[in-house]
Parts: sequence; structure tokens; C-alpha cells
Amino acid sequence: MSLPTLAHLIGYEKKDPAVLRQMPTGYPRFVVHPFVRTLTQEFARRQGLADRAVWLANSPVLAHQLRGWMGGDARVVLEGALSGVTFACEPERNARAKTFLQHCGGFVSSRQAEDLLAAAGLVPAAAPEDAVAGDALGAVKRELRRAFTGARDEDIFVAANGMNAAHAAFSAVKAVQAPRGRTVWIQLGWLYLDTIAILQKFTPEPGGDHVTVLAVHDLDAVRAVLEANRGRVAGIITEVPTNPLVQCCDVPALAALARAHGAHLLLDASIASPWNVDLLPYADIALASLTKYAAAEGDLLAGAAAVNPSGGDADALRAGLAAGISPLYRRDLARLAREIRDVDTVLARVNAATPQVVEFLASRPEVGRVHWALAAESRENFLRVARTPGAVGSMVTFEVDARHFPSVYDRARLPKGPSFGLRNSLLCPFMYLAHYDLVTTAEGRARLAGGGINPELLRLSVGLEPVGEIIGALAEALDAAKTG
Repeated sequence: MSLPTLAHLIGYEKKDPAVLRQMPTGYPRFVVHPFVRTLTQEFARRQGLADRAVWLANSPVLAHQLRGWMGGDARVVLEGALSGVTFACEPERNARAKTFLQHCGGFVSSRQAEDLLAAAGLVPAAAPEDAVAGDALGAVKRELRRAFTGARDEDIFVAANGMNAAHAAFSAVKAVQAPRGRTVWIQLGWLYLDTIAILQKFTPEPGGDHVTVLAVHDLDAVRAVLEANRGRVAGIITEVPTNPLVQCCDVPALAALARAHGAHLLLDASIASPWNVDLLPYADIALASLTKYAAAEGDLLAGAAAVNPSGGDADALRAGLAAGISPLYRRDLARLAREIRDVDTVLARVNAATPQVVEFLASRPEVGRVHWALAAESRENFLRVARTPGAVGSMVTFEVDARHFPSVYDRARLPKGPSFGLRNSLLCPFMYLAHYDLVTTAEGRARLAGGGINPELLRLSVGLEPVGEIIGALAEALDAAKTG
């Protein structure tokens, strides 16, 4: 799926039928895959639920959580490997169920749906793909042990996707800390939208138990929140670096603060990858989306959570993750085991190309601030956790004057869509895609400004194409915008 112009992207956000007709599928946590839609219809038919709303979840645990979230007449329906939730069909409740599954990474894998439909004779059997035939989980964990320093196999959990890992980690900490009267969560930095949503919606007192410190470098503000809520803070969560500003806090200092106040620290390494940044020694749970870098072909979702074996409550956190994570479907796991073998090659090429792209963008007068791992404001902090000085990852975001913003995006001859850390480059107007509600209102834009975010920024994930081709496509778009 690609959204080639800003008008197409806005059409998607506004649910314009002319745009949606051209999008049979999309990023799988936002657009339900056609196989999953067909499987849901077949499940409803077999269960006699054709007149009711039905949503399939990727584990019984999430199905029961969804039922609780929906309330009322919602009930869980189990059939073999499938877990569904059904309730009276109302548009608002349908949207509520879909949003829950998006936040928690709860949708059924398209490969699982394909296999179940093939078994029912509704689609052809899946074509063979390059995958590991043996112990796929062991192969994946062998690579993840390199990414999560000090972790053993029993400390590492492979999840259906990155958000599922994050939600399970949040839930595991919540289960440990709530009986102690610790219910407050601190969000450090502007984080990915679904991480923010988990904190906003799933803390015990939404709005009151979620405290945001937007300035990632302001640990004095974090200290003040900890002091004001002494004995009440359950956890702190941040990304290293953050999305989309690619900023990095002082991780060792943050870890010391968290330990001193009995708060558990969740660190998400997705942006640069856990093979580039070494976070587990500082975290209670380290997180990563394996959709990025590890599955660089862009053909599956996966995630990981790792418990620091020397951290506080390690046994309880392992138990919580084991109970809460939706495991990766076997075919996705076998495919991931094959792709993850190439992670070092992917990262080496991306790490080499990204600084060259940054140098080019910084030289262009049409470009404002350029955000990346080694930008001056975060360079020292990033290098504290980077495995090598050049382990920068693929993400670059850059600001363009509002007058030229649509034209630069439209004219750039690069793949356009969400995600990052893939073999191919990806360009997206991130705030329009992730926070359209904010960029289109004065109040929303003021909120973004409070977080230091320019709505007219473009997020580029540098891929494995020859770096000259990537720079050439950017130069062409900037030149055309300047002259047009």
C-alpha cells in the first residue's frame, strides 16, 4: 500500500470512498486484512452470528480483555484456534472494538487466516515461502539474545507484534505494582500514538494516573513527578530514541531515578533497533517491534519483550508477560526466523547510508530542522547506549516550509507509507498520518507545538537502495517544490 500524494493521505484519513476503494489492504494494525475479514465472516456464519458484530482476537487472553472493554452484551466465542468477541452491531461499538485491537496488537495474523480459510476450502493453500523449517522460536531467540544484553531464553518473549509486546509489558507491570498502591505512569517524550493510547485509556484513572513529560531531556521534571507522587508511580515508559523527533534521554540517569523511586522502567528500542542500542541493562523490560529491521522484507508483524533478569520483580514480570502476550503465529515465526538472519547486513547498510542522507538534507535551504539519532541535542545521550558510534538506524525526520510541504511529499519518487526499518525506503508525513486530528485544529497544533513538533515534518526511513538514488529523489522533489 502506498499513499502517493498528500491528497490521497487526507482522503484515507477522511475515509473518502474514492481513496478507500483503491486500498484493499494496508498496515495490518489499522486496516483489517482481506483474509481476516473473510475468516470473520465465515466464523460468524458458522456460529450463527450473522446479525451481530464479530471481532476475532489473536489469543483467548485478548478476547477476554476485549469483552471486558466492550461490556454490556459482549461475550467471547471460542472455536478451535479462534477466539472471537460478539456484541450487538452498532457503529460506535464496532469502532471501539477495532480501536482496542489496534492499541493492543490483537488482530489475527493474515497467515493464520489464510491457513484456516484454505483448510475450509475457501482459498487456495498458501504458496511456499522461504522460512525456517525447524526450531523457529529457538532461532529467533538466538538472535534476540544478542539484541538484549544479559537476557536468557526464558527472559525473552516473542509477540504477535510490537504493540502487543508493549501492551503485555504495561499489563505485567500494572499487575505487580497496583496492589502496592502504585498506579501512576510517566510518559517521557512524545511517543508512538498507540503507546500514548495505552497510557491514556488503560491506567486505572484515565487522565489522572497518566503524567506526560514531553521534554525527553528534562529529568528534573521527571524527578518532580516522582517526588510529587512518591510511592505511587508504577512505571516510566519512553522510546530510545523517540518517534518522530528521534530524541534520546539520558538513559542511565533515568534508570537510576526509576530504581530510587521503585518505578519500573520500560524502554522501547524500535526506532534504532535493539541491535543498535543496548537498553536491557537499564530497563526492567526492554521492548522492540521486530516488524522493523528484523523483518525487513515488510511482509509480517512481530514484536519482542525482554525482562532484565537482575531487575526488580523479574520473576513476576516474566509470569505476567507469559500470561499476557499473544504468541506469533507459527508461519509468521518461521518466516521471521529466516529474515532475522539478515538483520546485521540490513543495519550495516542503513547505518552507513543514513548520515549521508542527513548531510544532504542539512545542506538544503528548503529544509528546516533535521532530526536523527546524532543530532546535537541528543547526541551525547544516544552515544551512551549506542553499541557503536555509527549505530544510528534508519529514521530521519525533516521539516519543510508549509508552503512547499505538499509538493515535496507529492513529487518525491520514493515508496510512501507507514513503518520503517525495511529494505526499501519509506516516506510519510508522519503527523498527518498518525495524528490527523491534531494537525487539522488550532488546539491540536498548539498541543504539537508544546511538544516541539512541527506538523509539516516528513519522516524518512532510509532503505537499502543506493544512497545516491535516495538523495537524488529527495533533491528532485525539493528542486521542483522550490521552482514550482
